[in-house]
Amino acid sequence: MIDSLITALGAEFVQLSLTPIVIGILGAVACALPGNFLLLRRQALIGDAISHVVLPGIVAAFLVTGTITAVPMMIGAGCAAIVAVILIEIVKRLGRVEPGAAMGLVFTTLFAAGVLFLEMTDTSSVHIDVQHALLGNLESLIWFDAEGWQSLLDPLALATLPPQLPRLAVVLVGIVLFITLFWKELKISTFDAAFAEAIGIRTRVLGFALVVVTAIAAVAAFDAVGSIIVIAMFVCPPAAARLMTNQLGRQIGWSVTFAVISAILGYVFAGYGPGWFGSPYAVSAAGMIATISGIILLLACLFGPQRKRTGQRAEA
Repeated sequence: MIDSLITALGAEFVQLSLTPIVIGILGAVACALPGNFLLLRRQALIGDAISHVVLPGIVAAFLVTGTITAVPMMIGAGCAAIVAVILIEIVKRLGRVEPGAAMGLVFTTLFAAGVLFLEMTDTSSVHIDVQHALLGNLESLIWFDAEGWQSLLDPLALATLPPQLPRLAVVLVGIVLFITLFWKELKISTFDAAFAEAIGIRTRVLGFALVVVTAIAAVAAFDAVGSIIVIAMFVCPPAAARLMTNQLGRQIGWSVTFAVISAILGYVFAGYGPGWFGSPYAVSAAGMIATISGIILLLACLFGPQRKRTGQRAEA
């Protein structure tokens, strides 16, 4: 009887919870990895900016194509990013304002335009609305054909996995390859851009490539986990990791660890936490994952070994 109960619980977990947790982990790690370099370059809010920009591009791509496949979404997000750059230059030159002010104006305007498009158009049939844009749809990414842990070895069952999982897995592998292949260049240009230029590293091209990788991670994670997790994971795990160590390699390891912990605990607390306090309701998994990442950052600020040395640059 106990064995059958364990089997039933395992089958239920694999079908209902395993894929959302894995997708949450993939999205969190994919955002945290480039977030480390953005943080050290003092460009951490680029992830926030990109998350704001991609929304109108994704909505426009859906309105034009009628689908939410990866390629139109990437193209739409890329076009939105180009429009954002052009608008920032226009605002800077015509308004004679600082670049930060121009960026804040353009990004918030584009995000508001994206939300407005969502409200004015019928996108409910493909799960694109304000709620999904902000909080994602982790809870709905169920593996319907799973019958237990044995389904992990069943090619037919694996073929029915939610498409967000293999998409994020491919993006994460690409990000890992990018960081691995350009590890030396990224380290040198991050810590000493002038020296990197002197030895022949094209820092502007590398910086642009890093922004492109960041945009790809944001777009890939946007559909599954929403903009809240994307923004939180670009900043919180790398910032917490920076407070734990002064070495880049270890910082990346810490950031991945914090991202994984945030995804797992956030999903568990979102589904079961309210019940522990007598509430029959659950809360948003995306919001709880972002909250856990913020709590981890707070603990790192209070107890991290490097909390008193954050003004110093990390070591290569």
